[in-house]
Amino acid sequence: MPSAQTAGSIWTRAFALLCLAEFLGYAQHFALQPTLPLYITHLGGSPFIVGLVIAAFGVTSVISRPIIGYWVDRWSDSGMMIFGMVGQAVSILFCFAPFSAAVVFSNALRGIGWSSMAAAGYTLLASAAPPARRGEASGYFGGVQSSATIIFPAVSLWLLDASCGGFYASFAFAVLLVLGAATAAWVMSRATPQRTHAAKLDAAEPWWREIVNVVDRQILAAALLIFTLNLSLPCFSSFVVLYARQLGVSHFAWYYVAVGVTSALGRPLLGRFSDKLGAARSLLIAFGLETSALLIMPMASNLSGLILCGALWFMGAAIGGARIMALAIEQAPSARRGRAMASFSTAFPLSNGIGAFINGLIVDLAGYGWMYAIAGIMCATGFILIWKQWAKLK
Repeated sequence: MPSAQTAGSIWTRAFALLCLAEFLGYAQHFALQPTLPLYITHLGGSPFIVGLVIAAFGVTSVISRPIIGYWVDRWSDSGMMIFGMVGQAVSILFCFAPFSAAVVFSNALRGIGWSSMAAAGYTLLASAAPPARRGEASGYFGGVQSSATIIFPAVSLWLLDASCGGFYASFAFAVLLVLGAATAAWVMSRATPQRTHAAKLDAAEPWWREIVNVVDRQILAAALLIFTLNLSLPCFSSFVVLYARQLGVSHFAWYYVAVGVTSALGRPLLGRFSDKLGAARSLLIAFGLETSALLIMPMASNLSGLILCGALWFMGAAIGGARIMALAIEQAPSARRGRAMASFSTAFPLSNGIGAFINGLIVDLAGYGWMYAIAGIMCATGFILIWKQWAKLK
């Protein structure tokens, strides 16, 4: 992909196509977020099984990340993005088998495709973003991703309740979305020249060591921060639909519309703001908003209360995610950017998987109120990470 560093403009054709591909890829993911928990409970599974389904996605995404990062560097970033998107489309087909085990396998397979899409997408972003505007570019990039939450989870829920819909209609909808993402990525790859890959520059390090050595120490601080920031994401993306049903909240699809608007508008605006505010103060605000939302959530008893807490959490995720992504891009060595960004992108599915497993276990043992309270305490550990990195972040 041609660099936008000299042009100064963020919205090049390559960046626009990248954002379109990411939008449709994330739309597929967000369409499945409320569907899979309801499908598992429909099949007779408990919240703990829901946690296992989400955790399976995180585990395979993390395990596959080393070899994915290797091939992003050695072969093709856009090619690996297309591979990941087509792989996700195939994996969703296993959900048509009405067994919990099939759904677990499907989500585990989808995690590998997600790994490829994510590592390649972050690498392409790093090539496209001008250095002086990386926070802003990361904000737009994250805003495009999160804007899919405005309508697609709600559409998925409406499909479930439609007379001609149901779970299978929702799954078919997700397949079409991710195939559209693959098409956009293919157009991007045909329309823009590819960057020179590391294989052409330096073959001194054995291939097996590159794959095994996935953890890039220069990116570790950013990875730990994004891991902690997103550890409670399943509370507001997947388990919240089950919590709402327990409370008897109707018309819950509007929750996803409201928090989607908050996240989509917040990421580019707050990403730009974070460039001026600085990393340290931006992250204090981010973790403060998320922790507050989690601790207030057990007191919410209606749709308005759930939307308020969700909006607070996603505002925190917006400002924190944009700033941490910019930090990761700054710290990633250009010669092995694919591997470094693969290390960074591992933190998101890992936090989502571990968080989902813990959340499902707590719900089975103590209920949803305790799930949100304990998640709030875990989120607050982010302040310790900020304190330890304060000098570097400033």
